[in-house]
Amino acid sequence: MFSFLKSKPFLKDLLAGSYVDIHSHLLPGIDDGARTIKKTIKLAKAFEELGISQFVTTPHISHYVWNNSEENIVRRLQETQVLLQEENSTIPFKAAAEYFIDDWFQNHIKTEKLLTLKDNYILVEISYLSAPLNLYKIIFEIQLAGYIPVLAHPERYLYYHKNFVEYEKLKKAGCLFQLNLLAVTGYYGSEITKTAALLLKKGMYDFSGTDVHHGRHIESLNQKIKIDAAENLKEVIQNNQFFKFS
Repeated sequence: MFSFLKSKPFLKDLLAGSYVDIHSHLLPGIDDGARTIKKTIKLAKAFEELGISQFVTTPHISHYVWNNSEENIVRRLQETQVLLQEENSTIPFKAAAEYFIDDWFQNHIKTEKLLTLKDNYILVEISYLSAPLNLYKIIFEIQLAGYIPVLAHPERYLYYHKNFVEYEKLKKAGCLFQLNLLAVTGYYGSEITKTAALLLKKGMYDFSGTDVHHGRHIESLNQKIKIDAAENLKEVIQNNQFFKFS
């Protein structure tokens, strides 16, 4: 009773100093995230202040836009780890990738070893304009190659908002869902916040991530949440302990 009168919590208070982030863009100069090592250092220190204990940073691999390779991501990771240590940044981190599902990726999974979040879990995304016509075929091929797809920010695919059954189909096809925490603070707009809240209430999210690219994202992560599904959100945040590493 009177729950609507309760003040919503600050997102950073839900992270509780032990959050393991699995989606960010902190490696410098490799995609649309941190442009320089100075920005990487600033973002990494902001992560510590937010209560993030570890993170897996996930540069884009999108052949036609960000033509990164697994090898150059690992190389940039090693360089960045050294530079952050020199700046007395102690937060542990490693790298995976955010793979864009398209025809190139469909062939790539058949010939290359992918960068995983942990074990065989890979982070994937699809176009914001429309889903690939052969999406379910590619999801099957991902699994056939031995990987488990974790779909980044399903709440941001606007074409699914009025066709909710597609979310259910994706789950049945074996996709896990990763919530962008920015969505619950209203960063992407009210429509996406509303969809995120609905997916949370229906228990459809498996994990969460910050998807931090720059300082404006950090500012939003310091705000109060704008949804009523705080308990569901806490559970999804806690689920990320699965990705904890030494």
